[in-house]
Amino acid sequence: MRLLAACLAISTIQAADLEHRLDQLAEPGGRGFAGIHVVDLATGKTVYRRNEDRLLLPASNAKLFTSALALLRLGPDHRFTTQVIREGADLVLLGGGDPSLSGRVFPYQKDAASGPALKPISDLADQIVAAGVQRIDGDIVGDDRLYPWAPYAPSWTEDDMLRDFGAPVSALSVNDNALAIFVRPGEKAGDAATISLDPALEYYAIDNRIVTVGRGSETKIRMSRQPGSRQVLIWGSIPAGHAAVVESLAIDDPALYAAMALYDALTRRGVAIAGRAVARHRLTTDDYIAPEGPVIATRTSPPLEYLLQTMDKVSQNLFAELMLREVGREMRHQATREAGLEELATFLSELGAPKDESRLEDGSGLSRNAMITARLMTRLLVFMHGSKYRDDWVSLLPVGGEDGTLAHRLCCVVDAKGIRAKTGSLARAIALSGYADSRSRGRLAFSIIVNDFSAPPAEVRAWIDKIALALLE
Repeated sequence: MRLLAACLAISTIQAADLEHRLDQLAEPGGRGFAGIHVVDLATGKTVYRRNEDRLLLPASNAKLFTSALALLRLGPDHRFTTQVIREGADLVLLGGGDPSLSGRVFPYQKDAASGPALKPISDLADQIVAAGVQRIDGDIVGDDRLYPWAPYAPSWTEDDMLRDFGAPVSALSVNDNALAIFVRPGEKAGDAATISLDPALEYYAIDNRIVTVGRGSETKIRMSRQPGSRQVLIWGSIPAGHAAVVESLAIDDPALYAAMALYDALTRRGVAIAGRAVARHRLTTDDYIAPEGPVIATRTSPPLEYLLQTMDKVSQNLFAELMLREVGREMRHQATREAGLEELATFLSELGAPKDESRLEDGSGLSRNAMITARLMTRLLVFMHGSKYRDDWVSLLPVGGEDGTLAHRLCCVVDAKGIRAKTGSLARAIALSGYADSRSRGRLAFSIIVNDFSAPPAEVRAWIDKIALALLE
């Protein structure tokens, strides 16, 4: 009895010490308003709370809800299939929702260099030629009708839609539905800068008005595109001798881009094509009827677990949006954002979560209207840690100082690998939620969400990291 009493006393002291230390750290000041919740996984008891029931903008922490939903509803071995079929005179590239049609390496490897961006399309072209196709009398059709064409969530901004992080959602997605523009200076001030594209496929008409300025000058590059137009204006200045500057640009019609990529790959292999590259979308939520015809090429994605790992490690928005729609398709027979969110609401209800603790509008967290509580986040983390997919689930998260979006955070602390957590960042929101392996308590689930700060984002992240590191003690 004395030993038990002594152990309880030590535990109480440790809890009090941790609470005191976190209280000292958790005054945000110019760092805005913070919601913090920490739970001991061994006992299920709250270790620390501060504004844990306050609704806050989670940014990419919302991907944890999407990841959990996809893992539970689809399973870690779920795969996506892309097919090429003959439909009359046309050759149809059928999108199956696969986010992996790119040069990315799966499973995720922190130092792995990506391969050629259009390699999956090249591989399909090789299959088509191997099947004996030498001529196509019709068009190359990019068909993304498996998911209704609703490429953006309502609260995404026009600026989001220009860049890779706001790339449109399509059941036929290639290279994360984005391309890179490399800007290089001319030889001397006054010369026009040069640009090149990766992938090197002419999709946009780019009006390059970037000039070379004197060495040591500031780099200023701006870009714009009118919605519905494939005309891109890029302007500004780049100093002579400066390294290439890389700008990302979202592809506004991924199905058309995929068709153009396949058209290009086939013509390079000597296939004669009478028609052109076109896109085929489904503008309603009416039942999808797949086109019929002989299948002449197929690509199957890596397993879902690998896709989710990349999604969470590097915080890839498009992957999250595709997962939400695939859950809607599988569970509710509607491959829409709304159906996915309805299934997410059902999942949260199964967790016993109050309805007033969340308002989610997309799968990625890019929405500026999304709101959750830190308490809801730890509820999710506790549940998933106790699920049959615990090891799969934990493997999705970035490791402190080691990989993903935490590769350059917590990197100077020996025990940093004891933090496995998802980051989140928007203009007025920074978050970190996951697990901390405490030396005195074992594994803790935690959520730290900060909104409406006036301090520089780097300062807010450093402050969040101090709190996370304190949980390791």
